[in-house]
Amino acid sequence: MNNSNCYHCGQPVPAGVDLEVGIDGQPRAMCCGGCQAVAQAIVANGLADYYHNRDQLPNAPREALPALVAGLQVFDHPDFQKSFVRVLPAAGEAGREGAAGGSEREASLILEGITCSACIWLNEQHLSRLAGVTAVDINYATRRARIRWDEQRIKLSAILAAIAAIGYHAHPYDPAKSEELAGKERRRALWRLFVAGFGMMQVMMYAVPLYLAGDGEMTPDIELLLRWASLLLTTPVVFYSAAPFFRNSWRDLRLRRVGMDLPVALGVGAAFAASVWATLTASGEVYFDSVTMFVFFLLTGRFLEMSARQRAVSITEALAKLMPAVAGRLAAYPQSREVEQVMVADLHPGDVVLVRPGETIPADGRVLEGASSSDEALLTGESAPVRKEPGLAVTGGAVNIESPLLVEVVHVGEATRLSAIIRLMERAAAEKPHIVELADRIAGRFIISLLALAAAVAVVWWTIDPAQALWITVSVLVVTCPCALSLATPVALSVASGAMARAGLLVTRSHAVETLARASHFVFDKTGTLTSGRMRLLEVVPLNEQVTPAHCLALAAALEQASEHPIAAALRAASNGQVLPLVDALCNEPGQGITARHAGRRVRLGQPGYVLTLHGEPLPAAAEAVLASGDTVVALGDESGWMALFRVGDEPRPEAAALVAALQGQGRQVILLSGDAAPAVWRVAQALAIHEVVAGASPQAKQDFVRQLQDSGAVVAMIGDGVNDAPVLAQAQVSVAMGGGAQLARTQADLVLLSENLDHLRRGVFVARRSLAVIRQNLLWSFAYNVVALPLAMGGYITPWMAGIGMSGSSLLVVLNSMRLRQVGGR
Repeated sequence: MNNSNCYHCGQPVPAGVDLEVGIDGQPRAMCCGGCQAVAQAIVANGLADYYHNRDQLPNAPREALPALVAGLQVFDHPDFQKSFVRVLPAAGEAGREGAAGGSEREASLILEGITCSACIWLNEQHLSRLAGVTAVDINYATRRARIRWDEQRIKLSAILAAIAAIGYHAHPYDPAKSEELAGKERRRALWRLFVAGFGMMQVMMYAVPLYLAGDGEMTPDIELLLRWASLLLTTPVVFYSAAPFFRNSWRDLRLRRVGMDLPVALGVGAAFAASVWATLTASGEVYFDSVTMFVFFLLTGRFLEMSARQRAVSITEALAKLMPAVAGRLAAYPQSREVEQVMVADLHPGDVVLVRPGETIPADGRVLEGASSSDEALLTGESAPVRKEPGLAVTGGAVNIESPLLVEVVHVGEATRLSAIIRLMERAAAEKPHIVELADRIAGRFIISLLALAAAVAVVWWTIDPAQALWITVSVLVVTCPCALSLATPVALSVASGAMARAGLLVTRSHAVETLARASHFVFDKTGTLTSGRMRLLEVVPLNEQVTPAHCLALAAALEQASEHPIAAALRAASNGQVLPLVDALCNEPGQGITARHAGRRVRLGQPGYVLTLHGEPLPAAAEAVLASGDTVVALGDESGWMALFRVGDEPRPEAAALVAALQGQGRQVILLSGDAAPAVWRVAQALAIHEVVAGASPQAKQDFVRQLQDSGAVVAMIGDGVNDAPVLAQAQVSVAMGGGAQLARTQADLVLLSENLDHLRRGVFVARRSLAVIRQNLLWSFAYNVVALPLAMGGYITPWMAGIGMSGSSLLVVLNSMRLRQVGGR
């Protein structure tokens, strides 16, 4: 075949493309990364005869493929990809509303066959080398993969074929499939554990008489019979229960890599082979009991670790299953109240849905009719029901509690708040923190060193006592396998992220937990962060002895009764329950205030200068302190003079003081950094006992201030809200955005406080600190265990079955220690 044509599909090889696959011992040219990945999958799965048996080249690049590969072509169909593939915006369009997107895609997949962190590394390395794949992130705890690729250079089917080529299977992520695969994983593990346990008990029945019998008490034929019986019972344990260790080790060796299953496979295989030889030759020692016990204890540890891992990621799976499948839509609202059942995927903005008590709200929207409460605990961490009335927003995934609601759909599908939360959690889960990468590198080098050390131990003991060389070498291989080291960090971070999510603090970046725990300076914005961001009346200052403050407030509320301005809402809320006086001839002056008539006289409410022009009287001295407060001041007056001043501002959140006190009690430095006027900023700072304040700062000044702190060695945690906080959020080592803040701020943040309850941030900081302590405990235990166990194994004081218990127990202890973080989130 001409080298200018693709050996797989026959299409011309574009200029500058240099891709090859070894087929029949010869390099064959490929036209693209897709053909290369598919050809590699064909060869790796023993299907190279496809190229010999085809009688013509396919008419299209993907025709006439073997069944294994051809079955993956459905994954390339756009309709099939809707549920798990996202089209990413083209370069330069990321911030444009309605951008159509470029050729880059991102898929959320579940990987089947992952057994350890080495499997994660193998898949990431293998896929990242495919031409057209731009990013690969896989989370060990969830088995979730986030893969990005250029649709013009490689197809999803080719990526899935490449995964299959190294012995794994990928499935589109959905909650039902994830649960199904988790169930299959548990059932397979239980069956392997059952066979190993049954074999171990039976083999021990035959091994005990051999141990207890004295010299001459057992005839050679009986001893040989017991050995053969042990061999028959051990065989299914080795070839079925321990099969994953051998299969994974062979895969790693074939790909010229070293995985954590290799020491286990070498140990089990060597002990079993030596025992078989001893049985066949009726000489030497047998280790069938040690082999079966070792496999049983190791599988027990892995099963318990798997169960703990699946519980650790329950919060993500629970969120993914919140949205219902069907919804009750009013087809002709408001003309008709007839309800039709439709798929939630078929809802569109503007549709009206009926949500009965106990049902889940199917999309983000606003209440048109009805009054009820909703349970948003899983979404925000706030356990108290949230009141819902006409005009208020509702969140898809929340549960309607009390009464029926008619809801107008505003956002559906990927645009909902729930989908955004899940995407952020997936992103955090898929990214790999630096501390995890470091542990994986150490574990990889440790395995290579372990194999070399085991070889040296075997040589030394062969010269000292050949009868003990085998089982001592097996013990060395098994007892120090670095599974606990690789589990120490990712399991703890996964559990901590879940605990923080349950507490209302969503982790969106992988490094967030670790960095939040190490933060030395907590820098807060004021408005919308330490304060609620909603205007409220702080003080009424009467300026005329002939009128009462209550009368002035009622008159101001009457003037503002038709206004939607936040200040007007604050005045009306403060006068709630009062009888409002009659006013007429209302005239609104935009940016100035309102003029009206009351009791035959003209009155004005608005800026002090605007009211001054009505009567010309200067402000009394009592008004100076109010005007200097930095808060918004609204004046009320009539034709005869001033009546009152209203100070309107933003009060600290109720839980802010406890958060600041807790951080300061931990030795963290708390700073208030705001763009507001100094008097208003200092008032909040004094109320919260914050001693370092920077007021009147522009967005650039905020960023420069944080950079100066970092230059001095500080680890800065920035907590903010609003578009103007986005630059400083990006500058800080770790950032927290309020859940109701601007979208840009949330996308820049490493954590999102969904509930906007600062007490949840306090809990989150506590969880982060505890998680870092747990990680240190795990790593310390992993290293200490190996330091103690390795010399004992080398000295012959640990048998293979004891090594299996030690290795499994070490890994299990790390997982159980990490699981303690689940209980921390509620504090």
